[in-house]
Amino acid sequence: MQDKYTNHHAETIVNAPVHQVYTLFTHFNDFPKFMSFVKEVTYHDDKSSHWVADVVGRHEWDAVNEKFIPDRQIGWRSTSGLKNFGTVTFTSTSPEQTKVDVSVSYDPPAGILGVAGEKLGAGNRFLQALQHDLSHFAQMVAQAPVGSLDPTSSHYLFHTDSAAAKGQTTTRQNASMQSDPHFNRTTTGMPLMDKDITGTTNERLAEDIDSGSVPAETSSITPERDTPYER
Repeated sequence: MQDKYTNHHAETIVNAPVHQVYTLFTHFNDFPKFMSFVKEVTYHDDKSSHWVADVVGRHEWDAVNEKFIPDRQIGWRSTSGLKNFGTVTFTSTSPEQTKVDVSVSYDPPAGILGVAGEKLGAGNRFLQALQHDLSHFAQMVAQAPVGSLDPTSSHYLFHTDSAAAKGQTTTRQNASMQSDPHFNRTTTGMPLMDKDITGTTNERLAEDIDSGSVPAETSSITPERDTPYER
């Protein structure tokens, strides 16, 4: 019953043409490389994906794409795990500027306790996290070459506040990033950082390594397959 879902909205302005912004946003697997709260996005096939996020607790879900309109909108709904759905719209405000609007609805975990938690501030923390990562997306686009349609060209990937740089991504996500030329791995299993080059210790990152054993919201989450996402 979607009447008990919590709804949140965030938006940002990105200084790039709408086609470029739309295309870069649809590379979901790259989100943990520049976002802070998304720990994994791996693909089952060209329509479905597996997500892990840590916002007011750690949650995971499978999602299916829907309501895609090229250069205008993307949408999704969960099929297992944390119940959620949403849309992202892209509006050209000028030839070189795009407004990105994100609307997310989810069923607060833990039933009545979850609803109470929303009223006690969990919802505000989620909204802050959503706006924070949307701002990271704008920065990723800003630091990509003009006209680039590939997030891996951006100098903003693996910045210090990203989940990947902090060592908070899952083993599945790490495996999917092996082909990224910027994902240089050390003995800690993390991207190469300045402190590694100078030979200093990296104990905090070592302690943060994710084993990939993330508690599922339900037992019906689909096992991951090594199928790339096609656009």
